[in-house]
Amino acid sequence: MDKYSCIIIEDEPLALERTMGFVHKIPFLNLCGTFDNALNGLFYLKANKVDLLFLDINMDELSGIELLESSKIDSQVIITTAYQEYALKGYELNVTDYLLKPFTFDRFLKAVSKAQENINQSVPNVKPDYIFVKTENRLEKINLNDILYIEGMRDYRRIHTVNKKIMTLQNFSELEQIIPSNLVCRVHKSFMVGISKIESIERMRIKIADQIIPISETYKELFFQVINNRK
Repeated sequence: MDKYSCIIIEDEPLALERTMGFVHKIPFLNLCGTFDNALNGLFYLKANKVDLLFLDINMDELSGIELLESSKIDSQVIITTAYQEYALKGYELNVTDYLLKPFTFDRFLKAVSKAQENINQSVPNVKPDYIFVKTENRLEKINLNDILYIEGMRDYRRIHTVNKKIMTLQNFSELEQIIPSNLVCRVHKSFMVGISKIESIERMRIKIADQIIPISETYKELFFQVINNRK
C-alpha cells in the first residue's frame, strides 16, 4: 500500500489531538510532524516534501490563509477551522477540502480520500503484477493476481496463492508498501486479502476459498473504500 506523508498545523491542543487521532486511524497516512504555528510549519514544508497538509486558519503571527497566499505549497491542503466564512477564500486558493470543526471521522475520511485521489492522478499509474518476497535463502516471485490471502503467524507471514503457500519473515507493513491495496488489501491485524479472490462478504467476514477472514474496525473503512471503487 502506498503511504502518504502528512503534517498538521494546529494551535488548539484539543483540536490537534482529535486530528492526530483521526490520522492514526487511517493506515495509508504517515504523520511526519505537528506544529502549533504556521511559521514553523512553513519552515518544515520548505525543507521537506509532504503529500498532505492539515491546516488551521486562525493562528497567531501567520494565519493559515496567509501561509497559502504567501508561499507555494505543493501539498494537498485540507483546511480545518471553526469559521465557515473562510470557505470561499479557501477554495479560491485551490484547497483540497474544507472541514468545519467539529468534524466527524467519516467527513475527515472523505476529505483524505479526495486528497488521495488527487495525488494518485498526478503520478504515473504503474501497476505491478508481481512481487518478490524473501523466503528462506531465496527471493520467491509471486504473481499478485494469484494471492488468495496473507495471514500472520507470530514472526512469519504465510502467503496463500492459488498454487502454493510461502512463508516469509517480511512483516505486514513491508508487504503493504510493495503491494497495491486495490489488489491485496489489509483487513485485520493478522490478514490481507486478494480482492479479486473474494467470494462473499457477510457480517464483517470475508470468504475466500475455504477460509473465513474477519474484518476489524481498524481496517474496515479502507477495505470498503477499495471495494466501492471496484464497483
